[in-house]
Amino acid sequence: MAESLKKKTVKGVAWTATDRVANLGIGFVIGVILARILSPSDYGLLAMIAVFNAIAYAFLDSGFGNALIRKPDLTENDNSTAFFFNIGAGVVVYGIIWLIAPLVAQFYDKPILAQLLRAEGILLIISAFKIVQNTQLSRALNFKAKAIINVSSHIVAGAIAIVVAYRGFGVWSLVIQHVATGLLSLIMFWVVSPWRPRGRWDKNSFKYLWGYGSKLLASGVIDRIYANIYPIIIGKVFSAADLGQYTRAKDYTRLPSQSLTEVLQQVTFPVLSQIQNDDARLRDSYRRMLRFTAFIVFPIMVGMAALAHPLIITLITDKWVECVPYLQIICFASMWYPIHAINLNLLQVKGRSDLFLRLEIIKKLIVTVAIFVCVPFGIIGICVGGVCTSLISLVINTYYTGKLIDVGFFRQMKDLSPTLLNSLLMGVIIYFAVIPIENMKLKLVVGILVGVISFLTCAKLFVKSELKEAIDIIRRR
Repeated sequence: MAESLKKKTVKGVAWTATDRVANLGIGFVIGVILARILSPSDYGLLAMIAVFNAIAYAFLDSGFGNALIRKPDLTENDNSTAFFFNIGAGVVVYGIIWLIAPLVAQFYDKPILAQLLRAEGILLIISAFKIVQNTQLSRALNFKAKAIINVSSHIVAGAIAIVVAYRGFGVWSLVIQHVATGLLSLIMFWVVSPWRPRGRWDKNSFKYLWGYGSKLLASGVIDRIYANIYPIIIGKVFSAADLGQYTRAKDYTRLPSQSLTEVLQQVTFPVLSQIQNDDARLRDSYRRMLRFTAFIVFPIMVGMAALAHPLIITLITDKWVECVPYLQIICFASMWYPIHAINLNLLQVKGRSDLFLRLEIIKKLIVTVAIFVCVPFGIIGICVGGVCTSLISLVINTYYTGKLIDVGFFRQMKDLSPTLLNSLLMGVIIYFAVIPIENMKLKLVVGILVGVISFLTCAKLFVKSELKEAIDIIRRR
């Protein structure tokens, strides 16, 4: 059983990582092309409405997806109840989005935002019809099918966005890309997944789903509001172009950190749920996941910070140069996001969504204080505040992990410190290695090569187990 679960975990991580890496590459290439065509203001306009869509999606799922994955004796009525709830929630939330759209446009004094928000909101209806199918594939650990669906839909939608951007659609190119991605994935999820709503709405099923999911809903709403609180403030206090610069920096740091976070959330939750009552195995699997995660994400984020200037100039030209310092600072906040995700996943695995909600409230109070302190110092101050709140959140998130399975803050730092020090050393080596080089393209290429060689050399000496596990996952995909 243990070996079987390990194989499933490795395959799940490999295929989900393939999914995210492929989408990362596709999104990166498409994003570079679009950023060369579109202006910072175009990205800033879309960022202004991002928080409203993010909150809407939290209401749409309401934690029912994770509740379905975790339930050991899942019935057809459970699935159907979730399905009908998702559709009803999607219709209601989209109606609210439609009504508040003019108020959002008035808040920012940008009339076009009402149209953009209503168009983006169509994704709510689309997504409502595929949540259960997506969940069924995750529960079966069929991440291969999900990878194929996600990659295919992103390629086609990205190609459509590039064409319409060249034809002068501006910010609408980004909206069309999002809607096309959702619609294409919906069609493929229904083709691939055999599940259909054959059951009925069941009061007891809803009681279980809501009892578990409602706290995750509250946590999700709070988290998504605060994840977008800085863009709201920047969009209101500064210009759309300034928000576009900040958003571009944030998006580049999200490529590796958030992609890996999504991989971990999708794979670790169903896998750890299978051993939720075996604390010894859970503790061992949990620590291995933490070490492996750090081994992948830490060097990427430190390397990105070290090479931010040549990276931006080479890829999206000097019209985006203002985002370079933002990118460098945000990297040191984003590098901890996957670690946060694993800690929070453990609370869900243990069924402690109440603790999950409590932690979210505490952390968001801290973010609120940071906003008042940092905004007077401009966008740089906001970025620095993000790093501070990320580190404070790490201490808070690990508190209950220590209580539940005895893997608290200090044990986690002991596990992660070799890779962290190795990554920081790599960053210093990159910094000094590229100083004499003036050509930006050459600086970027040399910096990447120096970083990879120096990190892997030190890894072979100091973090052999994580290196071995990474190689094992690649070979067994």
